[in-house]
Order: sequence, then structure tokens, then C-alpha cells
Amino acid sequence: MMFSSKAGKCQHLPGPLQQLFCGGVSMGSRGGAGRRGEGEGFCAVLCVWRVRHRFSEGACKLFRWLSKRLLSPGTHGCLAREFAGSFQLCMSCLELRMLMDIGPWGGGFGLDVVLTLLFLLSAVHGASLDGASANPTVSLQEFLLLESSLAATGAKLLAQGVGAGTGWALTRLYWSWELTQLHFIQNLIAPECSSSIHTSLPHAAFLEGSCSFLLHLILLKLRQSHPLYRVPALAATVTFLTYAAGPYTGAFFNPALATAATFHCSGSSFWAYIQVYWLGPLAGMLAALLLFQGNIPRLFQKNLLYSQKSKYKVPKAKVTAQAEGDKPQKKRKGGKSNAEPRA
Repeated sequence: MMFSSKAGKCQHLPGPLQQLFCGGVSMGSRGGAGRRGEGEGFCAVLCVWRVRHRFSEGACKLFRWLSKRLLSPGTHGCLAREFAGSFQLCMSCLELRMLMDIGPWGGGFGLDVVLTLLFLLSAVHGASLDGASANPTVSLQEFLLLESSLAATGAKLLAQGVGAGTGWALTRLYWSWELTQLHFIQNLIAPECSSSIHTSLPHAAFLEGSCSFLLHLILLKLRQSHPLYRVPALAATVTFLTYAAGPYTGAFFNPALATAATFHCSGSSFWAYIQVYWLGPLAGMLAALLLFQGNIPRLFQKNLLYSQKSKYKVPKAKVTAQAEGDKPQKKRKGGKSNAEPRA
């Protein structure tokens, strides 16, 4: 879900790698042999990425199965499910970020390939997260909708943070094995990563808030829909938002994922990260909830935007019939009083 500038990555590479990947000499400009090597390298990267994704997904499924057997339903829903979902999402997104950052100039494939992988990845996660949100703003939205208690929401937030941090640590370990050329480059530049904010602070916070607003609005609209329609729609939304806002902020719109992926990078202050990646998505979620509901049930019940009409209305024809039926009774009562004998 993230982009970063090529210049920021190139300045941290050693001299030979700068000349190879950032200078005038490119891997694709060496004739047929270079193009064949480029294609083989791309296939190798995709194969390794697929194996790693299958491994993380299988490990998360095993963890969910064990937690269902060993833990109570409440503990499984609040802790185990959210931990596994955040862990799986963080590892996959960090690997995809590596492909976005290095792939176009180090692997020879463009943005179209990465966005296609992002759509497929989002669809797979939407279908396999087992009801977990893996996003703190979604958990807070459920709390504000009275669908979750304060204790359960706090447990979910804690599990999401721990899961994202664990995913980041294991991904760094996985990169250190240098299974492919891209992993070798990523392992070199990972300790000195640069900030994903490439615009002014107010603009960055507005973009993250707007992405969160659109995502939550669609989530609210489709939450009762069949997964067959909901999952592709959400995957397409995530892909579009990443394409639109990625070059400016990285398009995280997930505080836990952003904290694990970019808070340790230099180039922006901690308060700037808080404003962009925590307060921005939170404000977007609140705006989407208020626009969709007209109120925030946890805070106030009065509908500020939409008038609430009574569901039960008496048909006009019935009211008219009742009124007409009352008139003869009044006349008969009057007739009785007039027919009384006079003294």
C-alpha cells in the first residue's frame, strides 16, 4: 500500500549499486541477455514472494485454528484473530512495498504489475481474515456503533499493534536471508529508510483522512452485503486509493500498519507521523460515520443530518372511514334526545 521516492532510496546505496540501479546503466538496456535476465529475475521474485505469502497465510490459519480450540470465543475474537490478521497484513504489505520501491528500477517491472498484485492481495486478505479488521480505525468504528465494548476494543487495538510489530520484525529477518536480488537491495537500504511523506503536513493529513473517509464509507455501505460482492469492491477501493495517494503519503490509512512500517524512518518527526497516520484516518472515520448514520451512537443519539419519520403510519383511507362511521352515531344519539316525550 505504499510508495517512496527513488531518489531517497538511491542515495543510501553503495557506489556500484547506485551506478547499476540509479544511474544511466539499467538492467534492461543490455540487449537480449539483459532482458532475459530481467524476466527471470522478475519470475524469481514473484515465486519467492508467493511462497512467503503462502507460508504466512498458512501460519496464520494454523494459529487461528489452534486459538479456536484452546481459547474462549471472546479471547479468540479480541486477541488471537486480530493478532493473526495484523501479522498477515503487515508482512504482505511490507513485501509489496519493497516491490513498489525497488521493482520498477531494480526488477524491471512497472506499477501496473504491483497494483495488480495489490488488488489480488487485498482480495485474498478480505476473504481469509476470518472476520478480523486488522485496522484500529475499523475497531473504533465498531465501538462507536455500540457493536463492541470498551474492553474488547482495547484488546483488539493491543493485538493489532503487537501483530503488526511482529510482522515487521519477521519481515526484516526474512529480508536478511537475501533470497533474491531485490531482497539483497532492500536489506541494504532498510536500516536507513526515508519518510513516506512527500508533501506538506496538512496536505498529507488531508489525503490520509480522505482515503480513510472513502474506505469507511464503503465499509459501512457494504457491511451487510454478501462477501462475493464486498471483498472485490473493497479490494478495488484499496487499489484505487493507493494509486491516487501513494506517491504523497504511502496510502496506509491504517494506523497499526503505518506505525510498524514508517514510524522508525527518518525525515519526519514523531508528531508529524501522529498527525498524518493516526489523526488523519481517525478524523476520516468519524466523518464517514457521521455522514452515513447522521449520528454517533456511542456519543449521542440525536440524528443531526437526517429526519427520522415514524415507521408506523395510519392510512388516510382508514382515518376517513373511521371519521365517516362516527357521524351516524352522533346523529342517532342526537335523534334519541329529540324523540323524548315532552311533558
